[in-house]
Amino acid sequence: MVMEKSRKRLPPYISYRTFRNFIDGLQQGIPSRIDRSYWGERFSGSTGIQLMAALRFLGMVDTSGIPNEGLRQLVMARGDARTEQLRNITNEAFAFLLLSNFDLQTATYSQLQELFHYTFQLTGDVSRKCIKFFVALADESGIALSPFITKQFRTTRSGTGTKTITKKASVRTIKNSIIPQENGEIPDQVPWDKALLAKFPTFDPEWSEEVKLKWFDAFDELLKRSKAPV
Repeated sequence: MVMEKSRKRLPPYISYRTFRNFIDGLQQGIPSRIDRSYWGERFSGSTGIQLMAALRFLGMVDTSGIPNEGLRQLVMARGDARTEQLRNITNEAFAFLLLSNFDLQTATYSQLQELFHYTFQLTGDVSRKCIKFFVALADESGIALSPFITKQFRTTRSGTGTKTITKKASVRTIKNSIIPQENGEIPDQVPWDKALLAKFPTFDPEWSEEVKLKWFDAFDELLKRSKAPV
């Protein structure tokens, strides 16, 4: 328990649109606990875990997934009231940006990236996803960001939420991938996808959040490839 409390949570790295759609969906009713039985039919395992991590980081649920009053107020708020509620949540969750000598209105993207890395030891794709979520959240919260940061993203508002668009990266092998590279021959009678799934490393809850994210991304990609026609 002490170890869990001392472990620093990562900022949200889920798609902001997915997060926003989930919040909007709660207008139909907020469950007494947000758990896998609630979101399991709508999200994959990796997306659901990222969503819960985002809700906890933003202070919307406790460690057991119990919604708090802040989440209820956000779901019910409209217009300027919703913007103000989001701003309060953002300022509290990302207080590390406000407590440092960091000016969001003049900082460059690299400076923001360095601060995220210094605070959470983020690198690579995880860092990019965390910053992308923050930029979209700040935009909808009415928090001004410097043009040197926003030029990295093209952010547009719509009636269904805020959409943040970045240049699509080409598909490439994940650096330090945790997928094993064994050279053993696969018997002809065993389908290649099942053989590869059998060799996939077992998920370990003790991994760091960054390794967990890479594991889920790699596993989702493997499932997609196994379902693709040959």
